[in-house]
Amino acid sequence: MNLSNFGMDTITLAGTLEAKLDASRVAGFSQLMLWAKDLVNYPGGLDAAVQLLRCSGVRVTGIQVMRDYEGLSGTLHDYKVDVAKSMMEICRAVGSPLLMVCSSTSKHASGEPAKIARDLAKLATLGVPLNVKVGFEALSWGRNISEYQQAWEVVEMADHSNLGIVIDSFHMLANSAELDSLGQIPGSKIAMVQLSDFMWREIRSSEERIETARHLRVFPGEGEHSAELSALVRSIDRAGYRGDYSFEVFNDDFLQMAPELVALRARRSAKWVTDQVLRRSQQIRQPARAVQMAS
Repeated sequence: MNLSNFGMDTITLAGTLEAKLDASRVAGFSQLMLWAKDLVNYPGGLDAAVQLLRCSGVRVTGIQVMRDYEGLSGTLHDYKVDVAKSMMEICRAVGSPLLMVCSSTSKHASGEPAKIARDLAKLATLGVPLNVKVGFEALSWGRNISEYQQAWEVVEMADHSNLGIVIDSFHMLANSAELDSLGQIPGSKIAMVQLSDFMWREIRSSEERIETARHLRVFPGEGEHSAELSALVRSIDRAGYRGDYSFEVFNDDFLQMAPELVALRARRSAKWVTDQVLRRSQQIRQPARAVQMAS
């Protein structure tokens, strides 16, 4: 892992798409996670947004977000498949390699793991000719899937090369998730890692969880769960993950700050992860190597 593996999420920055691209690039980031609304709401439409991205030189990490997709049936399922196809076309237009899918909150969704796995496999198959991979993320308030272990269970059950799991540190921290199982997920099956923290140790209600998630996240190194974040990133790194890390930091205060200043905070956070987390991990492993060489 190095700093080139890190990027921002447009949800973190105020201003126009141009301002977000400029702030991200000036801070040293070469990639950016976009939301579909960034593109379809852009003045001049999708074509103009695509041209802007091409001229910027910034790589698109992925497109957010397909909601309430899995576990549905009948006309509701067909409707969601049509929405997914439209979002995949947006991915193809901007060169995004990934469509993000978050676990359903719908009361109409089945919680049967086999059904969810089939639906995810169907979506992954639709993405193959478009070179768009599907990443499935467990929302901490998901109706049937709220833990990363559950998300991994259905991704593994789907057994599709174009489908992976998204690791989101906020939802794991919000659920006080245990990290022991994280190392059992092959790095090759992790589609994306999203990093953020928050400012208090525990979340005491579902309402507080949603409020924190949507308005009060902070960057890694700024919150109250630095030890857990360190363990999470080390575990993923040891599992062989070599993909992208995105700072998905929903924060109303940051939206009242100049995007350049927020992007610099993100840059400091990326250095905190690489310098404070991974270097310490390497130092911890050094004695073992020294003993092995001596023997």
